[in-house]
Amino acid sequence: MNRNRLLLIGLVALALGGLVSYGVYQNLRAKNSSTIVAGVPVVVAADDIGVGEKLGMDDIKLVRFPEGSLPNGYFSSTSTLVGRGVILPISKGEFILPNRLAGQNAGSGLPSLIPPGMRAVSVRVNEVVSVAGFVTAGTRVDVLLTGNATGAEEQQTSTVLENVEVLAANQRMERSSSGEPQAAQVVTLLVSPDDAQKLTLASTQGRIQLALRNPLDTKQQELAAVNTGTLYKRMSAPPPVTAPHRVVRPATTSAPPPPPPTYSVEVIKGDKKTTWNEDQGSSK
Repeated sequence: MNRNRLLLIGLVALALGGLVSYGVYQNLRAKNSSTIVAGVPVVVAADDIGVGEKLGMDDIKLVRFPEGSLPNGYFSSTSTLVGRGVILPISKGEFILPNRLAGQNAGSGLPSLIPPGMRAVSVRVNEVVSVAGFVTAGTRVDVLLTGNATGAEEQQTSTVLENVEVLAANQRMERSSSGEPQAAQVVTLLVSPDDAQKLTLASTQGRIQLALRNPLDTKQQELAAVNTGTLYKRMSAPPPVTAPHRVVRPATTSAPPPPPPTYSVEVIKGDKKTTWNEDQGSSK
């Protein structure tokens, strides 16, 4: 009898414990559900979206987030986003923000990437000019021109444009995700209207070369043009050869030699004395 009573008490205790646990679970679940439902609807990317693409209903979706953890400028409605062009790549699950989209009615593709007041100019390049394929969309370059200036006999190289953004390489408006170089025959640069004229003129005056630069290096430099003569070390000119100085001495006239000395000889024969002179001959 005691065993049955103890067994009954144990079953009742287990039933009460299960009932209490179920009630706590339902209570916690209700609180979490109420928190989620009370969140703010936010538009995020339903898949990876590339540069230049046009947003469609399949590209975006609504999710709920706590209002205090949302970034500035988020969208809470999908109707205002359909048809907008993308100017920066968006990964799956990221917030759709205004700085990643083109303006209203700006369309999609390359035109949507051009800010007001700017121009897109394409130049023909090869593997050398495009820095072995590392000039891709999003990089920044300097434009160098090599040619003969008006009236100059030797070629010179000058920097025409500095810190220019590359919009596209061929028809690709985004760089490779793996960072590999991409062969390009045409590079499209984002420039001002004044720089567009310089770039167009430069492409007809000589050879164009692109110099890839660090995107954090935005310093502008006033560089002088470099000509052929500056590439070689100039040797100092040899000293001029001067003829040895000749001293001209005045001609001197020598005095005539003195006349030879004269001799006289006396010859005595008895009482006769005869004197012989070399000049006058003999005399008595």
